[in-house]
Amino acid sequence: MVGRLLRALWREPRVPSPARDGWWRLDVAVVAVGTATAVVEVLARDDVPWPPFTLALTLVCVGAALWRSRFPLAMVVLAYGAQTVAGLGPALAGLPHGVPNTTAVVLLMPYSLGRWASGRHVAVGVAFLMVAHFGREPLYGSSAQDNLIGAGFLLLPVVLGVAVRLAVADRRRAQEQVRDRERERLARDLHNTVAHHVSGIVLQAQGGRAVAATDPARAADVLRVIEEAATLSLAEMRSVVGVLRDGDTDGRAPVRGVADLSGLAGLPQHSEAGRAGRPAVHVDVTGEARDLPGAVDAAVYRVVQESVTNARWHARGATRVDVSVRATEDAVQVLVKDDGAGTTSARGTGSGLGIVGMRERVELLGGRLEAGPSPDGGWAVHATLPRSRRR
Repeated sequence: MVGRLLRALWREPRVPSPARDGWWRLDVAVVAVGTATAVVEVLARDDVPWPPFTLALTLVCVGAALWRSRFPLAMVVLAYGAQTVAGLGPALAGLPHGVPNTTAVVLLMPYSLGRWASGRHVAVGVAFLMVAHFGREPLYGSSAQDNLIGAGFLLLPVVLGVAVRLAVADRRRAQEQVRDRERERLARDLHNTVAHHVSGIVLQAQGGRAVAATDPARAADVLRVIEEAATLSLAEMRSVVGVLRDGDTDGRAPVRGVADLSGLAGLPQHSEAGRAGRPAVHVDVTGEARDLPGAVDAAVYRVVQESVTNARWHARGATRVDVSVRATEDAVQVLVKDDGAGTTSARGTGSGLGIVGMRERVELLGGRLEAGPSPDGGWAVHATLPRSRRR
């Protein structure tokens, strides 16, 4: 079993380094503060030999933070090697080995090793750290106990980096599962909608064939109806191109849409709802919402359903949830807002995966979804879905 774990670690691929914006700003701040601290420390301490030499190596240790996520193994070797030389040089010359405390920034490098490096680089980096550590500490006169404690301090950031790496990977897998489920649901809804249109086409075709010989004008009208239904079916299918559907036992269930939103209220829409512990839900639908494409109609229902569920379970102190659906000729605007003082699942006790699923469905249809705290309190979910055709 240990052998399998080691082989799995050895084959572990490198994790892509984070986007330069967020992490780059953090690392730049670390380097800026570390540089200023190193200069002050080297100039202020009396036990630092060869100040220019020591300062230069200290700045190497600090500067390595800028590239720690892109080249984790190289930065481990560079930073820890510079710290080692800064201490060993004076020690071998018989001078005090006053290594600046600022060089403690090198602990960021083992963390980066565990967080982003490939399995092989992690193994090589840890081996380098251990060899360098146990090779230099006896020259400093460190005891065996101090050596072991120091080794633990070097390995702890590696373990922490690996733990964060696994947590992020697990979170990503969970999000992918939510996206896959949402794609399956969307495909099922599309299947049901298109099946309805195709059934109508078949019935119209049968009727048209029956009257074609006796009433050609009526048959032409039937052909126009068939053309409209077929065009709508094609539009529905094209709206979710690339979405795959797996079989499920609920494939014949009716697709719920805007017309079913009133059923989400559940609780009476008055003050008793607040006393019951769940907020009352108020639904307001305006505009041309009766002739929405099936996939868009179902997506509106899903967004409202998930948002209302989040508000009921995670909005602390909420007494009311307002649902607004405004349909125009070009798009459908959905706004779900609660008056709670707390947060919803995206920031509270939930996992936030519900919002991932909503956003996935909306974006598959060419729309956009935003969720976050409302300026006037509570939590708001706002989605915009384009209509796949004009009326």
